Amino acid sequence: MTTSRLPRSLTRIRSLDDFERPARSRLPRPLFSYISNGADNEVSLRGNRDAFDQYVLMPRMLVDVSRRSQQVEIFGQRFDSPFGISPVGLGAMYAYRGDVVLASAAARANIPAVLSGASLIRMEDVSRAAPDTWFQAYMPGDAARVEALLARVEAAGFRTLVLTVDLPVSVNPENYARNGFSSPLRPSLSLAWQGVSHPRWLLGTFGRTLLRHGMPHFENWRAERGAPILSPSLEKDLQARDHFNWTHVRQIRALWKGKLVIKGVVRWQDAVLARDAGADGIIVSNHGGRQVDCSVSPLHVLPGIVKAVPDVVVMMDSGIRRGSDVLKALSLGARCVFAGRPFNYAAAVGGARGVDHAIGILRGEVHRNMALLGINRLDELDDTLVRHASSLYPSPAPQAVKPAVVQPLPPARSSGQA
Repeated sequence: MTTSRLPRSLTRIRSLDDFERPARSRLPRPLFSYISNGADNEVSLRGNRDAFDQYVLMPRMLVDVSRRSQQVEIFGQRFDSPFGISPVGLGAMYAYRGDVVLASAAARANIPAVLSGASLIRMEDVSRAAPDTWFQAYMPGDAARVEALLARVEAAGFRTLVLTVDLPVSVNPENYARNGFSSPLRPSLSLAWQGVSHPRWLLGTFGRTLLRHGMPHFENWRAERGAPILSPSLEKDLQARDHFNWTHVRQIRALWKGKLVIKGVVRWQDAVLARDAGADGIIVSNHGGRQVDCSVSPLHVLPGIVKAVPDVVVMMDSGIRRGSDVLKALSLGARCVFAGRPFNYAAAVGGARGVDHAIGILRGEVHRNMALLGINRLDELDDTLVRHASSLYPSPAPQAVKPAVVQPLPPARSSGQA
């Protein structure tokens, strides 16, 4: 997409990070908080980005890079780029029909997209608009409800199920509460003011949705329709997942005939258990730093997980913002990477055109950086092209410290008195 054809709201956006400021301006504070906040002190949120800065590129020179292709194959399907759109809840609150907007943009670009279980548009509608979309589920603790949800997902036409396993209990609501977010949202004067003070969102997203489709609900949390997004008393159903374990994953594997991906793994030991439970793929993730603070960055553990389960499709999310990030993660063994926040910001700022533009920016960076790195295909990436900085600049060996020589005190001088 050329800059001259972009809507005015997108003409100054040249990187994924550029979407954040206008999204903050356009969205009511509670909704922006839901996308942007990390857990607790946001150590993991910052650490996910810092991890990428610890790796450096080692470009090759004078290589013919005129035949570059960033295509990648996942589960037998060929995609045009090695990145996709992560599941983020409440997409239809950031942009009109936001879940369809994100999935459809991914389909146009031929990249993977994952529909969140906390989405507000019926999975059947999203699947019709973008048939190759993957579905992400937070499974309930009740076997009958698991079977009912899986049956609905299969009937809707989804072929890849992403089972998120890193949320056994509700997250700390501290940062959300500071910004007025709850799930469902609670009617209040403060919330009303947020709507009135953001008229483009109020009329173009929420008001338009109310007029055409009624109050948004959690449509895909369970097999049945869930709570409305706005309610003075209802709670989102987080029904007892603290006992959910690998036995349940094996039960889901027995019921689900499509591809099964486990999302939220950061330990190689858990990756082995996922493989043994029948997973076809793993997404190494700390949930974008949103769940438990101080969790290890996925990039740091990615090589160990790839080594532990070479027969599984290993992917990664958390912290992806640049084409160089994509190439770094792929060089460490990821087959594909995912990003959530920037694409949802893009939907909030520019709707479908915004998401198209965001995908084009990241795709362009990957294409350009492949040339600058000296490769034509992604399978050329190896540890000679991307290195951890510590391997190039090792810390000097500690020097032996010589013991201090203690000088004797000088003799006391006589005062001359008897």
